Amino acid sequence: MRDVNAEIDQLVQSNPVVLFMKGTPSFPMCGFSARTAEILKACGIAPAQYKSVNVLEDPDIREGIKMYGKWPTIPQLYVKGQLIGGCDIAMDMYQSGELAPLIQSAIAG
Repeated sequence: MRDVNAEIDQLVQSNPVVLFMKGTPSFPMCGFSARTAEILKACGIAPAQYKSVNVLEDPDIREGIKMYGKWPTIPQLYVKGQLIGGCDIAMDMYQSGELAPLIQSAIAG
C-alpha cells in the first residue's frame, strides 16, 4: 500500500525548496501557482534550482499535501523542510524582504 505521507515527507526533507503547485513553473495551471513560481523567480531561484510537484498529476499527493502541512490550499511552499505557506504568505514575505534571503540560504546549503 502506498504511503503518501512518507512520499511527501521525503520530497520536503530531501529538497531545500519545494513548491507543490497546480501545473509546472513553465506551465502553471492556476493563477496562485503562477504567482508563487514568479515570486521564487523574483527571489533569484530558477525552476531548475527547486523541486516543483504538479499535484494535478497525482490525486493522492494533491489531497495528501493538504493533510501533511495542515494547510487547505495549493500552492504550498516549503523551505528547509518547513511550510512557508501559500501564495499570499509567500507574497507578503517577498514584499517585506524576508523570503529572498531565506530562499538563497536554503539553496546555498
